[in-house]
Amino acid sequence: MIPKLRNVLDLLEEIAPMRLAEPWDNPGLQVGSYSQEIKKISLALDATTESLHSARKRNAQLLLTHHPLIFKPISRIDISTFPGNVILEAAKKGISIVAAHTNLDVAREGMNYILADLLSLQRVEVLQEISGVEGVGLGRIGDLPQPNILAAVLKELKGILGVEKLRVVGREDLKVGRIAVVGGSGGSLVSHAFQKGADLLITGDVRYHHAMEAESLGIALIDGGHFHTEKAAFRVFAKRLKGMIRARGWNVIVEVNDDERDPVSYV
Repeated sequence: MIPKLRNVLDLLEEIAPMRLAEPWDNPGLQVGSYSQEIKKISLALDATTESLHSARKRNAQLLLTHHPLIFKPISRIDISTFPGNVILEAAKKGISIVAAHTNLDVAREGMNYILADLLSLQRVEVLQEISGVEGVGLGRIGDLPQPNILAAVLKELKGILGVEKLRVVGREDLKVGRIAVVGGSGGSLVSHAFQKGADLLITGDVRYHHAMEAESLGIALIDGGHFHTEKAAFRVFAKRLKGMIRARGWNVIVEVNDDERDPVSYV
């Protein structure tokens, strides 16, 4: 069976209901037609001209992103600037764009659940519940199979995220047993992670004052980068999506755009 875009959206709704999204967020259909047949899906964190061109080269009918192309209502579409240029190109090439953002972050088996799983955390629970639904909320927290020093956790995390350098608050010989994870941007949850008993918070977009707060509380903090913490989880999500699509008997190919690069580099 070849599904329509509306069928794919229904599947995403089962995984990450849109009602779970933050009020400021705009997940779901960004560009396209609900009746479009979907034979191939290309996944990327962002809907850029580059990721759209990649989807086109792959002959994909759907570009599924984590970050929405459109966050706020647009009063005009300027095709010479973002996001107008992407909207025009997607419409011209017949490629639909769909986003699964904060709804996927907080979902029961969403992005942060995946991050916790990548670190082999045990007895995982939600870091901060937001909806009153068990298993749904911001971040995850759990225990390492065996406590380890921060230096060892850093080494493992570099391999998981595919990076050579990480920003760190804390001594390398600090003993770590309980870890909180918040993909993307979660520095504001430093104190909450501490209150939940975390020895370490792994997140991205760490600001100076987040680092100062962590240091004052005595909790370690690792900034894995907004891009890398989300890309690692989104890659695993693609595999799980592929399995769910296969279970439904749909003739759909799912591919990840691994040509995306973090716009921030360390030199």
